Amino acid sequence: MEETKERKIVVAVDESEESMEALSWSLDNLFPYGSNNTLILLYVKPSLSVYSSLDAAGFIVTGDPVAALKKYEHELAESVLARSHTLYHNFESDINIERRVGRGDAKEVICNAVEKLRADMLVIGTHDYGFFKRALLGSVSDYCAKRVKCPVIIVKKQPQNN
Repeated sequence: MEETKERKIVVAVDESEESMEALSWSLDNLFPYGSNNTLILLYVKPSLSVYSSLDAAGFIVTGDPVAALKKYEHELAESVLARSHTLYHNFESDINIERRVGRGDAKEVICNAVEKLRADMLVIGTHDYGFFKRALLGSVSDYCAKRVKCPVIIVKKQPQNN
């Protein structure tokens, strides 16, 4: 029987339900039983400058704002990766999993990681912002889809049936 080539599939995860939807979709559709794929979970920590809008009063109590920010971002990364672990831990197939954490502008870090890791595919969730919000904020999924050299799957959050 012919051995199938291992594929590296990067799934970008963050605090959002949309990213967990993308991970769940990936597990259901890209990791059939016995697949020879590696799932690379990529979490991007924002630059410290992003936190500048936080209320400074919250840091007066801690004494060291930089240490408080680093502790917060570490806990946030661990929380996101723990949520991811819950999803793939219950998956029936054995999956090779790598956890990666980057820092900076999410769209740049994701594109650079996909290239550096020589990923075969990128899976990313979308917030499905409207036209004006997307024009103002930009879309990480759109940006990555236009720049990475591998196929990109953008997973929309499924509407809830009431």
